[in-house]
Amino acid sequence: MGKQNELQAQAAVEVFDIEGMTCAACQARVQRVAQAVDGVLGAQVNLLKNSMEVSYDGSAQTIHNIVQAIDKAGYGATPRTVRQDLGADAGFGVGTSTAAAATVDPAVNAQKAIDHKRTQLIWSMVFSIPLFYVAMGPMFGWPLPFALDTMQGMGVRALLELVLATPILFVNREYFVTGFKSLFYLAPNMDALIALGSAASYGYSLAGLFQIMWAYGFGQTHLVAHVAHELYFDSAAMILTLITLGKFFEARAKGKTTNALSSLMDLAPKTATVVRDGAEVVVPTNQVVVGDVVVVRAGESVPVDGTILEGSGVLDESAITGEPLPVSKQVGEHVVGATVSQTGWFTMRADAVGENTALAGIIRLVDEATNTKAPIQRVADSIAGVFVPTVMAIAALTFVAWLFIFAPGEGAVALNHAVSVLVISCPCALGLATPTAVMVGTGRGAKFGILIKGAEVLETAGTLDTVVFDKTGTITEGKPSVVSVIPAQGVDESELLSYALAIESKSEHPLAKALVTYATEKLAELASDTNMSTSVQHMDAVEDFTQVAGAGLSASIGGKSVFAGNAGHMQAHNIAITELLAYADASMEQGATPLFFGVENRALGMIVVSDALKPQSVQAVDQLHALGLRTIMLTGDQEKTARVVARAVGIDEVIAGVLPDQKEHTIRELQVSGKTVAMVGDGINDAPALARADVGIALGAGTDIAISSADVVLMHSNPADVATAIELSRATVADIHQNLFWALFYNVICIPVAMGVLVPFGITLNPMIGALAMGFSSVFVVSNALRLFGWKPSGTATVAQTETTAPEADAGDAASARPINEVSTIASYEAQEKGNTPMARKTLSIDGMMCQHCAAHVTEALEGVRGVKNVVVSLDSKTATLDAGLLVSDDKLIKAVEQAGYTVTSIA
Repeated sequence: MGKQNELQAQAAVEVFDIEGMTCAACQARVQRVAQAVDGVLGAQVNLLKNSMEVSYDGSAQTIHNIVQAIDKAGYGATPRTVRQDLGADAGFGVGTSTAAAATVDPAVNAQKAIDHKRTQLIWSMVFSIPLFYVAMGPMFGWPLPFALDTMQGMGVRALLELVLATPILFVNREYFVTGFKSLFYLAPNMDALIALGSAASYGYSLAGLFQIMWAYGFGQTHLVAHVAHELYFDSAAMILTLITLGKFFEARAKGKTTNALSSLMDLAPKTATVVRDGAEVVVPTNQVVVGDVVVVRAGESVPVDGTILEGSGVLDESAITGEPLPVSKQVGEHVVGATVSQTGWFTMRADAVGENTALAGIIRLVDEATNTKAPIQRVADSIAGVFVPTVMAIAALTFVAWLFIFAPGEGAVALNHAVSVLVISCPCALGLATPTAVMVGTGRGAKFGILIKGAEVLETAGTLDTVVFDKTGTITEGKPSVVSVIPAQGVDESELLSYALAIESKSEHPLAKALVTYATEKLAELASDTNMSTSVQHMDAVEDFTQVAGAGLSASIGGKSVFAGNAGHMQAHNIAITELLAYADASMEQGATPLFFGVENRALGMIVVSDALKPQSVQAVDQLHALGLRTIMLTGDQEKTARVVARAVGIDEVIAGVLPDQKEHTIRELQVSGKTVAMVGDGINDAPALARADVGIALGAGTDIAISSADVVLMHSNPADVATAIELSRATVADIHQNLFWALFYNVICIPVAMGVLVPFGITLNPMIGALAMGFSSVFVVSNALRLFGWKPSGTATVAQTETTAPEADAGDAASARPINEVSTIASYEAQEKGNTPMARKTLSIDGMMCQHCAAHVTEALEGVRGVKNVVVSLDSKTATLDAGLLVSDDKLIKAVEQAGYTVTSIA
């Protein structure tokens, strides 16, 4: 055990290109051989990509031993030997101690395979067409030259068939080389079946040719006629030609499965303009190094990840983030490789290049996913391990049965059935059933911004019955803002804000950041208006800072104990907040979070923070319900707040007030109860739960730790993509089931027919027909997988149709569901309640309105936002005033106006 742990600690990963694999039996053989090498921790062989990913002890000797072992098994293995540290891979695998091989564009190898099979097929057809005419012409009544169809010409015709068939065998010699090599190593594969069938027909025909020559010499013309009808030169050659025809179409179809990965690779520009020695130089992108100054002009793609040094631009980031609207980038902001500058000019510093860019991370995830195996493929692998030997045994049994029982002494009949069994059996279809669907499925997911890290994940996602959501940053925007400041009786607003700013500035919590931003701006405003005492503005240093998970903060400021957090945290330190609880309850009924503050044993007041719902959250939950899944919200927030948010989006169950380790425990309990669980989150505190879940789903805008802990990454950070990922999983698994069924059904039906079980009904199978059926069985499997390229998610609602603002309370909760506006005293809050002012008043300054039609368009756009009332648009002042609900964010209002074709310059 100790040695195993030590190996795992030093584990590295290498990808090998494998030569000589033709079917699932080859795949199983290569994998077994690699796993048997000392120092190898695991191996995954991909028949579709002719590659093998090996996890090993990091020793160069182990790589050498793997190559030798696979060579001895009759195949070739070439390590890519491009390794790098994954510790800085743009968040896709942070903390990984293994190394990974560089991603190779599969389209290159796919095109090589297509070109090879095309050449092989053309030369085969050049000789096969005249061979078929000569051999089968008399049967169809076709005229043959030089009296080849007469008794005197039969010997010449037999020789001509030999001359035409032999080049076809030579052109397709790889089947014999690989097939007989696999027999030598006692690991027969598909090529062994082809080689045996063709060689048996060719050898039998050679023997027949000698009989014909002997019969001519001794004048036994009756023997010439009898033997001439039992020549199988055409079968020996046409078997190879027809299988090559099938392999050509298979190679073309397999090439199409790589389109998604290749298109991702094509996103990166091939060249970059860099400044070197004071001059602009165009260099290949792979020659850009960290620290280079890169110039990007309008219409050009950003070559690498970096930071803008000079200038600005408007970038189309849809290829990476999925965001359809262009994003303006200024000096100091980060830009991502493969995004396109639509307007502007800027220089940037290269911060991440090559395999460390965000695009490379995405490509790596998709590529690694296609190297893995779905659990369902184990069935195919188990069958493939014994398939070819079983078929060979059946063929031998068929030959003996026909030769001695069903058609005694009829060697040609026995050979016909045995060869048909060999060439119609297709282990290749079994080997391609899963990887083709996985490659197309993961590629299709990447097209929709869904990165799936493995085939097992892709399969498991389709079996989910429960989806658990984090709240902040997942269901909500994750950009909280202060909506209300309520000092306690006898406390000045500036004092509350000063203490809040001091203690919250030490916290990394999203709510703390919102509070610090607000308090800083508000205190500056109060200072300029009232000449506030600097002793209040600038608190003493914060000492003994402590963060209590799920409760709040405590610290010492100026020798006084200061506390911030929820009601329980205040009560634990004997701070009376009774006068604030009614207002806290009212805020929580509107989905906002109240934060209490106290110093020593005295309450300072309460600050209410709200986080707007994501526009797509309702759509996400609706789609999951339509798929038959139960939804749960798991959050550390207070229960009342959590329940309001859950009610707004339609979530079935709420588990609130949980700590990070309790989230993981909750997931575990759900699994123990028999649930198959997905966890959706974006934060560091979600990482344990993401890792524990059957499928961990991280939002792309989340933390690196969350992304590395997850099995699925949603690059658009759209919760509705959770349903899309599950739909894609179900579609892919259904495709795999269809492929496996076809592969097994094909062999179960065709092999008995080839054996001759239907001969009593007048049905026989020619070996050439069997060869054609074998080739196209694989084409069918790959083509079926290609149907996934047409797959689209069922959720078609647009963001505009699903925008959600303030949660609507039940009718019975109306009294306690009044939104809170920003107020500074309890008295003013009470006045607001008495005045029954349910909305916050906002004024938007808008550019672009030229006439009353414009004003009408803006009015319609703003009234279309749920939670907005009393919209009044003034064409003269270019403004719009409105009442907005608590959870109506400024971003939502801006977006509504922009979608109408106008620009919001400010909001007050």
